[in-house]
Amino acid sequence: MACAGTDAQGGVGVPIDERKLDVLRAIVKDYVATQEPVGSKALVDRHQLGVSSATIRNDMATLEDEGYIAQPHTSAGRVPTDKGYRLFVDRLSSVKPLSAAERRAIRSFLDGAVDLDDVISRTVRLLAQLTRQAAVVQYPSLSRSTVRHVELVSLGAARVLVVLITDTGRVEQRVVELPDGPDDALLGDLRARLNALVVGLDFASVASKVADIPGQFAPEDRQVVSGIAATLLESLVERSEERVAVAGTANLARHGHEFDSELEPLLSALEEQVVLLKLLGHASGSTPVTVRIGQENATSGLSSTSIVTTGYGPGEQALGSMGVLGPTRMDYPGTIAAVGAVARYVSQILDANN
Repeated sequence: MACAGTDAQGGVGVPIDERKLDVLRAIVKDYVATQEPVGSKALVDRHQLGVSSATIRNDMATLEDEGYIAQPHTSAGRVPTDKGYRLFVDRLSSVKPLSAAERRAIRSFLDGAVDLDDVISRTVRLLAQLTRQAAVVQYPSLSRSTVRHVELVSLGAARVLVVLITDTGRVEQRVVELPDGPDDALLGDLRARLNALVVGLDFASVASKVADIPGQFAPEDRQVVSGIAATLLESLVERSEERVAVAGTANLARHGHEFDSELEPLLSALEEQVVLLKLLGHASGSTPVTVRIGQENATSGLSSTSIVTTGYGPGEQALGSMGVLGPTRMDYPGTIAAVGAVARYVSQILDANN
């Protein structure tokens, strides 16, 4: 698991031994569960830490001095800080395993998808339901896809529908207006030549092949062929991969008080595609789950937010990213497990469709 942020040992200061780490883990667990600051008596009553109340109080004092926990109010218990959550996440020995019922639900829900749009729609809703956070899924990036098929469909009246299908099942469509309607023979010939040239190629390699194709036709056909080729090229360069799906924004309202004054900026961020893509980060091959906590999020207005993301795609190739956003008081083991499990299953679906 990759985790953006500070040194897990907190830089200069007292090393955090396993006993103090157990105390921190107990504080995080209780605070996530109860939303209430955690005192030493609660730790003694709820957890078998194997030490006295006095030792726990001393350990809590050390954790507070080192900035891992804080006291929000006089005579109150302690709550984890961003630094405390970071240490907790960095030192996770395991993530919370999904139950058999949850695994079956993921498989059943995603197996019913009929096409890529349906896969993405189901995935983002499933992530929001499993984590009770806001979920974001990037569509597979066109720049990292290959061409499976090009289709040309006459719409009559000098109009042709250009359809580009990728190896992930993504479909891009454009309508081209032509000076004259091409006959079926010309469309069939162009379709055959395009597919012979570009099927199996990545998008960066396709452009030069398509640009040269008008010269292969008779002069009287070149205007039509050039118009169709230009439209196909537009499908490649318009960066329509910059698409994301969002679900579960209503879940954030349940945690509204935890975002201080930042709920409105967070909701605004969820409406901005560019911001969402930046939050998801750049997926690469074998992308692990990444956790960014509070102040580690550079985007303005998200300092009370934690973001858990990962890449997905067939085999070792990541074609897009997915993740969830929520308050820093998050069930990190459960959220990390859910995001990782859903990403793996979506990757299997795309791999099976290759």
